[in-house]
Amino acid sequence: MRKLSHRDFFDKLFYVKREISMDIFDGLTLIGGLSLFLFGMSVMGQALERRAGGGLRLLLSKFTSNKTVGILAGLGITAVIQSSSATTVMVVGFVNSGLMTLKQAIHVIMGANIGTTITAWVLSLAGIDGSNLWIRLLKPSSFTPVLSMVGIVFYLFSKKDKKKDTGMALLGFATLMFGMEAMSGAVSGLRDVPGFQRLFLLFQNPFLGVLAGAVLTAMIQSSSASVGILQALAVTGQIPYGAAIPIIMGQNIGTCATAMISSVGANKNAKQAATVHLLFNVIGTTVWLVVFCLIKAVFHPPVLEAPISLLGIATAHSVFNVLSTLLMVPLSDFLEKLVKRLVPGTRQPEIHPELDDRFLNTPPVALERCHEVASHMAKASVEALKEAMASLGGYSPGLADSIRKKEERTDHYEDILGTYLVRLSAKNISGEDSAEAAKLLKIIGDFERISDHAVNLLESAEEMQGNGAAFTDCAASELEVLCSAVSEILDLSLTAFLEGDLRLAYQVEPLEQVIGQLKEQMRLRHILRMQQRQCSIDVGFIWSDLLTSLERTADHCSNIAGCVIDMADHNLNLHESLHNFRNDSEEFRQGFQNYAKKYTLA
Repeated sequence: MRKLSHRDFFDKLFYVKREISMDIFDGLTLIGGLSLFLFGMSVMGQALERRAGGGLRLLLSKFTSNKTVGILAGLGITAVIQSSSATTVMVVGFVNSGLMTLKQAIHVIMGANIGTTITAWVLSLAGIDGSNLWIRLLKPSSFTPVLSMVGIVFYLFSKKDKKKDTGMALLGFATLMFGMEAMSGAVSGLRDVPGFQRLFLLFQNPFLGVLAGAVLTAMIQSSSASVGILQALAVTGQIPYGAAIPIIMGQNIGTCATAMISSVGANKNAKQAATVHLLFNVIGTTVWLVVFCLIKAVFHPPVLEAPISLLGIATAHSVFNVLSTLLMVPLSDFLEKLVKRLVPGTRQPEIHPELDDRFLNTPPVALERCHEVASHMAKASVEALKEAMASLGGYSPGLADSIRKKEERTDHYEDILGTYLVRLSAKNISGEDSAEAAKLLKIIGDFERISDHAVNLLESAEEMQGNGAAFTDCAASELEVLCSAVSEILDLSLTAFLEGDLRLAYQVEPLEQVIGQLKEQMRLRHILRMQQRQCSIDVGFIWSDLLTSLERTADHCSNIAGCVIDMADHNLNLHESLHNFRNDSEEFRQGFQNYAKKYTLA
């Protein structure tokens, strides 16, 4: 053996160092590309979610027991927010709140599994080859720079939130694709490394492939991202179909980790929904893995030995999820019974679990839930005030108990809603959603005060009942007129809030001014009655308290209607809007005259 010279030794040492350096820098590039890829996917999903806004709420309102509608809703939502895990977490929250049945959840989850395959198809564009101009334009490396330029212009220079969100979504997509290209470039050198090929030959053992896909996806909690990573590795040409398909199957099981974690601490119904997601993917993977193994063992198709392409991964991902859905749709009733057997019990949800913490990760849904709870609060508050006015002419212990329970309920609503809205506002939400949250915060304060005035009226009724006091016929007649006006303004403001009806909102302010005038007239008339000794001073104090509570109720109704108007005009300066409406509007003057005629004291 020839003795190694000093020159030969240093030449080999330099070569080894160079190879190690290349491996280190490729590894750093791979880490950077993966980081950009995951960051871009997260940013794009959040921006699309904010951009969808009302559209996402519309899809959510379409949940029904119809299988097809449920599947399409799940598919559509997942296509919008680019995450089946996020959709499933939403479903767990809805079931936990009692807003969706387990049967409905099953169909939505099925649709979500198909919707998540869209990302892989977009990423597969990176594998397009060809010298034709139009084909080259389809490659992300060609159009991504343009999208990023459009995105940064929208994000930096647009004042509208929707355009900013569109820009952020485009920037997220561009970042995702740059990360994908960086990963592909970093691993492209592995095509000539025998050890890398042998690694993926191990995954031709289907069970190892399923395990690898499940573990990777559970770690990053996104099947779309793990499929993207697999596509990046596929550019080496070293991953055969026989290894990739089991990995793809395992990725669908791994994505269940997010929903299972989210069901911890939830009620039995939510745990059942999360278990449905897991069983759906486990059963689908088991059945089609058996079919895959049989085909592989009996027919030995050559395609399983061929290297899989990016397009092949997208196709395999979609075909597997569609086949799993087709398999499980006829078995949805069986799946529901199986889940109920595995996770028995159906405890009723706590009071208003619509405000589930899981929804905070999907602000448009969280805001919709807040509006729903605020609607319950508004109705309870108005009912309490109307019952309190009824107690003035016909007090009963049962009525008093009902009023106090409604007042306690509205206090509870304000506490949970206020806290939840503050937490929601701290999230990265759109300007439109932020303004909606601010509106709700202002409005729930007014409805809570209305319920307080209901208790004030009740206490006046109880005082009169305890003292055996009564109003004169004239005073009772006047009070009936005022209560009728207050009842109408309550209905107007409530409906304006619930339905966002501007026409009704604009009718509130002139009626509030009429109620203010009625109060002053009734105060003066009662002073005259006391001077003429027609009623006592004690009753006069009660009368004054009643008028104050009823007038302030009308003031809160005016605030609520003004808030509805301001939101329609994207303006939160309540006092300016009302001032302009009172002083510059013929509609206000006409409305005031009509209400003044309608509510006239005899």
